[in-house]
Amino acid sequence: MGSIPRDEAGTVTPGTRSPAASGAAPDALLPVPESEAQHLTPESLAAIPSPSRRLWIGLCIVLSIFVVFAVYATHEVRWLEQFQGNVVQRNRKASLQLLRLQSDIYLLAISLREMNESQSRYPIPEWEPEFNRLHRDMDDAIRLEASYAVAMVAADDKRAQLGVASKVFWESLQRAFALARAGQVGAARTLVQSEVESKRGVLSEIVARLLVLNDQAQAEAAGTINAVYGSVKREILIVVGVLFLLALATGLYTLQANRKTFEKLQHLAEQLRLQSEQLRRLSWKLIEVQEETLRQVSRDLHDEFGQILTAIGALLSRAGRKSTDMALLQDLDLVKTIVQDTLQKVRDQSQMFRPAILDDFGLEQTLEWFVAQFSRQTAIKVHLEGEITDGRLSPEAPIHVYRIVQEALSNVARHSGAREAWLKIVERDGSLHLEIRDNGTGFQPRGERSRSGGVGLMGMRERTEHLNGSLEIRSATGRGTEVSVRIPLSTEGEVQKQK
Repeated sequence: MGSIPRDEAGTVTPGTRSPAASGAAPDALLPVPESEAQHLTPESLAAIPSPSRRLWIGLCIVLSIFVVFAVYATHEVRWLEQFQGNVVQRNRKASLQLLRLQSDIYLLAISLREMNESQSRYPIPEWEPEFNRLHRDMDDAIRLEASYAVAMVAADDKRAQLGVASKVFWESLQRAFALARAGQVGAARTLVQSEVESKRGVLSEIVARLLVLNDQAQAEAAGTINAVYGSVKREILIVVGVLFLLALATGLYTLQANRKTFEKLQHLAEQLRLQSEQLRRLSWKLIEVQEETLRQVSRDLHDEFGQILTAIGALLSRAGRKSTDMALLQDLDLVKTIVQDTLQKVRDQSQMFRPAILDDFGLEQTLEWFVAQFSRQTAIKVHLEGEITDGRLSPEAPIHVYRIVQEALSNVARHSGAREAWLKIVERDGSLHLEIRDNGTGFQPRGERSRSGGVGLMGMRERTEHLNGSLEIRSATGRGTEVSVRIPLSTEGEVQKQK
């Protein structure tokens, strides 16, 4: 077919209907016979007890059970968190401060040794700023450790000893610095070796003992936490067991209470499925009857009315040849023109109902003819491109593809306000792909209602699904509308079998 722009446009004459209006099939559904719908009466639906009350009661019981469990578990976990924060975390922080003290005492030992060496690079008084820094750091560590530590008799005694020993140590060191500043360097070194160093050892011993006591407190706290965890686990298991039994009893009651309701619903659902299948078959039967009716109407219009109008035209020609009255001849010519126009309209309408070209020349030439007719009647330029292998279509597919295109373009003419439309036909991946799009106003889809659409769209979807295909409609306000149809093509073996 190639890329064939269809730009033959003309104004629609008064009384002329659009192609879809004249040929599109109404897609109404036949009602289900009363004998087939006897199980889905309002009385049968009203007889089903509503499970809402029992479900609400069961839901409230289950939620209450879990609320109680959540409150209990939250209380126990919060207690554990507080215990861990008050004991374990404080012990850990106190231990860090003791390690800080231990590090400072180690630095004191190094500094005292270097300061007391006879070959020291710096005189003893110049070491005082370094020791003052360590003094401040140790006092800060002692203060923080005391604030973090958990109350213990042995640890409190050691902490008091640490404060006294620290004070004595720094007083002794200050005396050594005073001797050094007075020029008694030898006496200062002797004081450092005999007294200051021993007091530093006392500090180191007290800090080491506090670390041991903190480790003991940490171990005791861990044991307490493990014991509490074990108790909480047992209690939670008991609570879970009780809650499980209550929930099981509630669930069994609800299940038993609603069993009959769900059985009735299942029965009604099966009836609804069967009736839905019956409606689908009835709907498709209606489409088949409709197509046959349109075929007969088209044949009657073309043959009977066409022959009648042709005969009238012939009679008017004969009457014109026998008359010499100019006024009468002019009237006869006018009537003859009207008859010829009417004959052409009847033939066009018969083709719209059921184009004979579809049976004679196939779907490709039918669509070319239809697009030309549509463009001429609606003044909408339609661009047609692609090609079709008619041999791979099932025998019933061409008329349904034609109806889908007819309805889609009819919607473009009625609703879109577009001036151009594009019809693309591609055979790809074993399927026939149709795309009908326009540059009109478009619309905003609204959920499932938009998906189902009106009667025309329902007919398009029904025809597509009957051919085992799929239909998708995409649109947005101000961006036009696109209808995409995919129909599986038959294989060569299936074509031969169908023939």
